[in-house]
Amino acid sequence: MAGREVPPEGTPEGLPGGGDDEYRSVVFDESFVRAARLQEFSAQERMREHARAVRSRPSWSLRASSKPAIALVLLLLLAFSTAIYMGVRHPYEPPPTSRPEELRMAVVPLAPQGPVPGGDADQLFAHSPAAAFRTGGAGINLPPAAKTAHFSEAQVMDALSIAKDYLIKSSLDPAVLAGGPARQVRVLLDPDLMAQFDQSLATPAEDGRHSATGWLVRFDPAKVALADPHVRVQGEMSYAEVGSDALDVSTDHVFVYALRPAGDGPHAGDASLFMVRRELHFRLDREDLRLNRTELQTSTVEAGPQACSADAGGLLQPLLAGERAGAQGPAATDPYAIGPAPDALCATLAPGAQPSPATG
Repeated sequence: MAGREVPPEGTPEGLPGGGDDEYRSVVFDESFVRAARLQEFSAQERMREHARAVRSRPSWSLRASSKPAIALVLLLLLAFSTAIYMGVRHPYEPPPTSRPEELRMAVVPLAPQGPVPGGDADQLFAHSPAAAFRTGGAGINLPPAAKTAHFSEAQVMDALSIAKDYLIKSSLDPAVLAGGPARQVRVLLDPDLMAQFDQSLATPAEDGRHSATGWLVRFDPAKVALADPHVRVQGEMSYAEVGSDALDVSTDHVFVYALRPAGDGPHAGDASLFMVRRELHFRLDREDLRLNRTELQTSTVEAGPQACSADAGGLLQPLLAGERAGAQGPAATDPYAIGPAPDALCATLAPGAQPSPATG
């Protein structure tokens, strides 16, 4: 039979006419066929009436090998869109932090054992333990600040400065002392404490939670006035790290006020000294430091001379020059009674805490 025969070993490579080289230019591989834009109908389909010879194919198809890549692109687009949305919707949302507990407080009247000494304000200060005290904010000294395990020196200094600012605005501001607005004190508090603060000032109660005088120093302007605007102050302040996210600042200061009766009565010129010792504990986390605010955790106040019967929850009730506390002592307590322990506390003011009789 005439014709070409293929050698048993196959056509040697590189020889003319070997393999299908002469048809290679017209051979359509699989990728070319799949990429074709036109496809011929089958014979059965072409027999139909008005049938076209060819039909258009889609310009691209979802092959099995391309599906993972498309899924990855869609996933990246979704993640990118979510990141953009969250950045626009919550650009400054802080990380969640625990809510502070309510302030726990105790306000203790200090009752004098005799009449309250009176006289000239300067002479009273000079003959009292407050003679060496400094005036106003100068008496609230900050300790040296040093970095801790998780806070820088600057952050520690910020915490101490916020605590000092609270003491100045709640203990020395004349408007606050006279029962005026206390907004400048309120704005220094964590927002979660503001409701308790507002209730304490609006409806004070001696229940260990809602005494206005647990937050600030306040007198009744209808009864007393400052005889000397320069309040004497002395005390100390310390700090410690509590966990990796908060600093604790402890303050212990004595504030001495020269008071006189309000108005122009016969004894309006006689001044007397009134002592308030405030022990406060502040907690400041990183968000508090950033926003210049604090969490006041505990407040212990000892103030006198006052009578044990004085209601000191809303306003401090000083005994002025020549007044006595009376014979009434602290309220009786029955240890056998069932129920909450009484919140009323009272103590005796040591004679040495008053100005010496030489001031008379």
